[in-house]
Amino acid sequence: MKESNIYVTMPTLAPLEEVNSYMKGIWERGIMTHNGPLVKQFEKFTAKFLETNNIVSVSNGTIAVQVAIRALGLKGEIITTPFTHVATISAIIWENCTPIFVDIDPENLNIDPNKIEEKISKNTVAILPVHVFGNPCPIEEIQAIAEKHNLKVIYDAAHSFGVKYKGKSIFEYGNISTTSFHATKMLSTAEGGACFTQENELHERLKRIRFFGFDNAQNLIDDGANFKMTEVNAAIGLANLTMMQKALDDRREKYFLYKKLLSKNPDLKFQKINQECNLSGNCSACNCNNYSYFPLIFPTEEVLLRIEIALQNKNIFARRYFYPSVNTYNNIVPYISMPQSEDISKRILCLPLYFTLSKHSILEISKIITDNI
Repeated sequence: MKESNIYVTMPTLAPLEEVNSYMKGIWERGIMTHNGPLVKQFEKFTAKFLETNNIVSVSNGTIAVQVAIRALGLKGEIITTPFTHVATISAIIWENCTPIFVDIDPENLNIDPNKIEEKISKNTVAILPVHVFGNPCPIEEIQAIAEKHNLKVIYDAAHSFGVKYKGKSIFEYGNISTTSFHATKMLSTAEGGACFTQENELHERLKRIRFFGFDNAQNLIDDGANFKMTEVNAAIGLANLTMMQKALDDRREKYFLYKKLLSKNPDLKFQKINQECNLSGNCSACNCNNYSYFPLIFPTEEVLLRIEIALQNKNIFARRYFYPSVNTYNNIVPYISMPQSEDISKRILCLPLYFTLSKHSILEISKIITDNI
C-alpha cells in the first residue's frame, strides 16, 4: 500500500505497549528525572549493544557537544567542518569558543585532513570533526595532527549510532564522542543525546557537568548545568533499543537497493564510504556505516531542484542535508569561502529512508529520479 506522504525520515518506534510498560514503572516509582533507574538502565543497555562503556546521557545532541567542550575546559579556536547542521557550530559558539572552518573532501563529505594544519594557530585548542551521514572520518590522520599540536579531539557522531571502525564502536575514538537520540536518528529517545569517553576521570566530570556540577556526594565540583535526560526519554529509548539490530539491517538493505537502482546513471554520485573500517571486505555486509541516510549528489543544483519538485508532486519529501553550507550563515559566523562544501551543499539531496518505508516506494522514488534527470 502506498504511503500518503513519504518524508525523508521517520523514527523507528517499538510497539506502544512496550513503551507503556516502562511508563507504568515511572508512574509507580514517582521518579521522573535526576539520573533515575531507567536512565541508568538505558546507559547500561546502550553500552552493551554498542560493546563500549562510559556513556553519559544528556538532554539532546547539541548539549552533548557543549558538555564535551566544557568538560575538556576548552577556550579558543575549534577547527570543524562547514558541512554539518548548524547545531555543531552553535554548540561551539555557546561555549564561548570560535569555530574555524576547514573544507571537506568532496568524495566522502568529511573534513579534509590535508587542510587542517594550515588552519591551526596559537589559539587552536581542539578539532571537532563530524562523521557525516555516519561515514567515519579519517581518524588516524586527525589523531596524528591532534597529537602533533597538542589538541583535543571531539567527534560529532550524531549520525553514527551502531557504526564500527576497525572492530570498535565509532564512539570510542577521540577524547570525547557525542551523539544524538533525536527523533530523526537511528536510536530515538524523542529528544536526547550522549557523550562517550575512554578516559575514566573525564567520564566522571561529564556526569557532574550534566547535573549542575555536583558529584555523587552532592559536593559542587564543576561549573555545570541541568543537562540531564529524563526517565520518560529513557523509557522511549529502552523500548526502541530492542528494535535496533532489525532497524540497522533493514536500513542497510534499503540503502543498497537504492544504490543498485540509481548507480546505472553516470550523472549521479554517491558518498564514498570509508573502507578503512571494513574488515570483512564486503561493505554491504559490515557495520562501517549505519546507512541511516541516502545522500545523492546531482550534477548541478538545477537538476536537483527539478528532481525535488518531481518528487514533491508525488507527495515525496526528500531533504537538502546540509544546505546551505554553514560557513554562509553570516549572522552568526563571518564568511570564509569553503568551495567544496558550498558546491556539494547545493547539489546533494537525501532521499527517504526509514524502517517503515516500503521497497515499492524506493522503486517509485528511483524511477522518478531516473525519468527526470
